[in-house]
Amino acid sequence: MMHKRSKSCEPYSKMEDHRAGCSHGGATSRDDSAAGSRAPPSSAAAAQCSTVSVYLAKIGGAARLVTAVWNKNLINQSFTISIDRPAGAGDGDGPATHKVELKPWPFWSKKGSKTLDVGGGERVDVFWDLRGAKFAGGGGSGSSPEPAAGYYVAVVSGDEVVLLLGDGKKDAYKRTKSRPSLEDAVLVCRRESVFGRRSFAARARLDARRGGKEHDIVVECSPAAGGAAGVRDPEMWVTVDGFVLLHVKNLQWKFRGNETVLVDHAPVQVIWDVHDWLFAGPGSSQAAFVFKPGAPPEIKEDTGGNGIQSEGDDFCFFLQAWRTE
Repeated sequence: MMHKRSKSCEPYSKMEDHRAGCSHGGATSRDDSAAGSRAPPSSAAAAQCSTVSVYLAKIGGAARLVTAVWNKNLINQSFTISIDRPAGAGDGDGPATHKVELKPWPFWSKKGSKTLDVGGGERVDVFWDLRGAKFAGGGGSGSSPEPAAGYYVAVVSGDEVVLLLGDGKKDAYKRTKSRPSLEDAVLVCRRESVFGRRSFAARARLDARRGGKEHDIVVECSPAAGGAAGVRDPEMWVTVDGFVLLHVKNLQWKFRGNETVLVDHAPVQVIWDVHDWLFAGPGSSQAAFVFKPGAPPEIKEDTGGNGIQSEGDDFCFFLQAWRTE
């Protein structure tokens, strides 16, 4: 029986609201089996790896979307920060953006600052120090483009640090000579693109509380996903922190669907679309996954007392999995 698409699919529509955010392309290799492989030329996404995080921060008394993008390809690596301008602010109403080149530019470019005009009479200062940044996977071809430790990026509005990325908080406050904002920035959505043959890994938080811990997420598919000969019934597994939380059999009939699973005793909606893995033909194809904390509306509205209770929030983690031959 095919899985029913429910209201829990709403995160797909929310993604359209972040045109400068989680709609960026790219792929990050986290699969050992694909670390030394090369994606087909038809897949432009496989040439560049990226992660995208969209935050809601208080700037000049108003909430603004701030997007942090980490990119890496064979010859270059960069970090870009974008801050939405209010409507009618000029400059085409596009976001105020600054890009920091990490490679192959000299060491000194990894530390600096920039003042951005974000419209509405507001200006913000961006400070960064990436000289000691450490990357998961050692910074090689199979590593994430986003640092895991040893860095900071601070966005300052007025005398407040409205957004602070990285673990170098003490150094950031000392350098900016600013105090923490009274209202913490909120992570609205995060998107990570990965590529591999059968296994696709990422890290994300999956709870409804701010500052929740990150979890290791792995999506695995059987060889039949993509048309391997000899296996008639493809399957898919989703594991979190090493535990299999979702096992889909007969994937050829259930290539789209949604399920609610428990992560640390809290409900998380998992929504998937793996149609192209099965039916796109040879070459590179992609699948989309959404992980949304909280129970779906039809469970929350259950007044019988038997439904799963959850705080819930608007955060979503989007995983784009590119499958290569």
